[in-house]
Parts: sequence; C-alpha cells; structure tokens
Amino acid sequence: MANTYFPRWRAQPDAAAGRIVGPDERLPWPQMIAMGIQHVVAMFGSTVLAPLLMGFDPNLCIFMSGVGTLLFFVMVGGRVPSYLGSSFAFIGLVIAITGYTGHGPNPNIGLALGGIIACGVVYAIIGAIVSAIGTNWIETLLPPVVTGAIVAVIGLNLAPIAVHGVSGSAFESWMALVTVLCVGGVAVFARGMLQRLLILVGLLIAYAIYAVVTNGLGFGKPIDFSIVAQAAWFGMPHFTAPVFNAQAMTLLAPVAVILVAENLGHIKAVSAMTGHNLDRYVGRAFIGDGLATVVSGFAGGTGVTTYAENIGVMAVTKIYSTLVFVVAAVIALILGFSPKFGAVIQTIPGPVLGGVSIVVFGLIAVTGARIWVVNKVDFSDNRNLIVAAVTLVLGAGDFSLKLGSFALGGIGTATFGAIVLYALLRRKPVQDPVV
Repeated sequence: MANTYFPRWRAQPDAAAGRIVGPDERLPWPQMIAMGIQHVVAMFGSTVLAPLLMGFDPNLCIFMSGVGTLLFFVMVGGRVPSYLGSSFAFIGLVIAITGYTGHGPNPNIGLALGGIIACGVVYAIIGAIVSAIGTNWIETLLPPVVTGAIVAVIGLNLAPIAVHGVSGSAFESWMALVTVLCVGGVAVFARGMLQRLLILVGLLIAYAIYAVVTNGLGFGKPIDFSIVAQAAWFGMPHFTAPVFNAQAMTLLAPVAVILVAENLGHIKAVSAMTGHNLDRYVGRAFIGDGLATVVSGFAGGTGVTTYAENIGVMAVTKIYSTLVFVVAAVIALILGFSPKFGAVIQTIPGPVLGGVSIVVFGLIAVTGARIWVVNKVDFSDNRNLIVAAVTLVLGAGDFSLKLGSFALGGIGTATFGAIVLYALLRRKPVQDPVV
C-alpha cells in the first residue's frame, strides 16, 4: 500500500477472472456500486433484526450504520475492509435494563443509549491502549476458551426471550416453527449468495407464508399494510436523546469486551484472506468502532460492530476493496432517509420475528462453540473445563450479583466471571528441577 494516510486505490478492469481485489484496489464504479448494494443486503438480516428485537427504530439504526462505517473508514485510513452494523451483544442487557416487552417501540430507549455510549467510550479507550502497547495483553486476557464461552452465553441468555415471545398462542408458536424451517431450508438447500443471506431470505419466505395464511385465509392476526401506504418516501430519521443512568452504564460498558473479541477476529480473518497484515491497524479499528458506537448512541441508535456476513461476501467474491464499504455506507444513509422503507420493516409479524430470533440466538450460542473448535481448545485441561462450564451456567441461568442498589445481570456476571476465573486458575509452567 502507498505510504499515505489513505491508499491510492489501483483500478482493476473487472472481477471476472476471479482474482483477488485487494483493500487498496478497486473495480469499475458500476461494479463497485453493485458490490456495495450486495453488502447492504447481506447486513439486513442482522442490522434490521437487532434493532427490532430491542425496540429501536430500524430506519435510524441503518442510517447510523452508514455513519459509523464512514467514521471507521476514516479512522483506519481506508485500510481495513469492514461494515459496522447493529451488534447482537447488546440485546440481552438492553432488554433487561429497559424492561422491553418485545412489541413496538421501546419506551425506555434513553436508558439503553446512555449505556451504549459508556460502552463505546470504554471500547475507544481499549483501542488507544492497543495502539500504544499492542494486542498481546488482550489475547492473554481473552483466550479462545473465554471468548467462546462469553459469546455462547449471549445466545443462551437470550433463549427464554425468544421462546416467550412466540408463546402467546398456538398459532404464533406454529408460525415461529414454520419460520425456523424456512431459515433452515435456505441454510441447507440454497447455494451461493442465497445461502449467505439465509436469515433474510428465510424471513422473506416466512413473511409470504404468514401473509397467505392470515390476510388470505383468515387465520391469526393479519399484516397491516396501511402503515406502508401512509409512510412518506423521504423524511428525516427520528433521533432520540440518551439518559445517563449509572447502573445502566455500568451494566452495558462491559459489552466492549465482546466487541473487542469480534473486531480482533474480523481483522485476523481479513488479514488471512487478503495476505495483507492488518495488525498495525487493530488499535485504530477499535477506536473507530468505539467512536461509531458513541455517535450512534447519542443519535438514538444501537451499538455497532463488524459483521461475519461481510466476511462471507468478501470470501465468495474475493473483492476486499475498502471503497466498496464507502458505497455501502452511502446506500445505508439513503435508506435511512426513507420512512417507507422503515414502515415495510415494521410490518414484519411478531411470530416471524420470533422464529428468526430462535435461529439467530441459537447461532450465536453455537458460534461460541465454534470458537472453541477452530482454536482447538483443550478441554482435558481442567482450567478450560471449569471456566467454560461455570460461565455457561452463570449466563444461561441469568445469575445476578447485587452490591447495594447495583445489580449485575447474567451476561455481565458470566463475562467478568470468565475473565477473572481464567486469570485466577492460571498456572505457572512447571520448571525442571536444578541438578
């Protein structure tokens, strides 16, 4: 790459030959625009779903994902290909803090926003430390057994929320199971990009089935399309001011640990796929992600993070140009100015959303186990065994600790418990006796 803050992106004729297009290269602009659209679509399954599960305005969150991606791009000097979208790591704690019931707008978003901002500040501070001294301390503090357990706990802790949300009636439960089958069918039987978009495509299929069964055949609660007809094509996003509550901020700030693990894994993966060593940008990437989370929180959006969906798209297309993500961010900004688009999202039926939640939360839990498998965590080592076992039960059982008026919920307890327990059980290497 050129010795300038931003790369001098070298133009490539096309991607037809199947060669890798590096972070400091670009395709002709029509192809770049098409790739940007593809990345935005790939993000819908997560960036749209996460805000809905927490009661946030998905229109605003998509808009802020575009703002955050551009901020990240500037912070890393256009060197790290990444799109920032709503993070699932916040869902459990946001629901617990706000008391969100799972339907409609969240009336206590302000409390969550203050905590999200606190998390972003902690995240940025970690980035500043990494920029100064490197990442070795993170890898020591958060080895794969710890990060895998923490990620798995997020999914397990959210499981009761997903199940409870579709247990209101027999019809809702059956439609949730139909949605699970739709997503599973796409995951197993689809190929290419359809398979990569399993959440989005599965949701669309289930949405169509629900519309036929309710609006067409008269079973269950029909979809109200009038809100789409009444919504304007263009309009300003609805911003929300944060509320700074000490307890909410203390509960959400530790989510920065999860975001650090996600972002570090993203950069390591992209480095391996492109052949570009991006380690020197890790600190700046953390700062960029942290600042994007702070900005999103002040506007009324969710905390943001890098996404595996984008790694999947890059792996399939072999196009890693960072300019693609600028295009994707601009498209997200445009969608954020369309209330019509937000109204379409709001018509997603509760049982369909609940069925998707079951799949997504399960995938989060399994991702934790995948971290163990990929990194070959040795569970014959009792330290690893105890750390994983205790962390899973603390999180899945929603074990809470109270100190006066302060309460630490299951995910927070499990996160801190995993880190502290691993450190306490660390053994010094056995030295050979001196003879």
